[in-house]
Amino acid sequence: MQIVKEVIFLEVKINREIRDYTESMFMGLSLRQFAFSICACGVAVGLYFLLRNYVGTETVSWMCVLGAAPFAALGFIKYHGMTAEQFIWAWIKSEFLIPKRLTFHPENIYYEAVKSVIENHEKEALKSHD
Repeated sequence: MQIVKEVIFLEVKINREIRDYTESMFMGLSLRQFAFSICACGVAVGLYFLLRNYVGTETVSWMCVLGAAPFAALGFIKYHGMTAEQFIWAWIKSEFLIPKRLTFHPENIYYEAVKSVIENHEKEALKSHD
């Protein structure tokens, strides 16, 4: 009689960075992604019913895709760890609300350190020429 032993390993996926964790709410999407997906579908359906009497089916389908794409992208894209609305708010603040003109004024530290020696040398050179 042969005894078979099975070893079952459970594998749990853990993100390397804890801040990257998102909780799945519906069909593997986070609540934010799901809400923007619903918005994208709503825009696509709205565009279809608005434009179907004026242009052909193929054109309407492309317009629906192009109209829904920005809303779908807003739900899924992250840039420098910021969601789309956080990035848009940061851009508006930096460009319009709190614009700053940054100017560069170079400073030669070496020249400042030896400035007195250079001035003395120039004075002595002028005295010797006279």
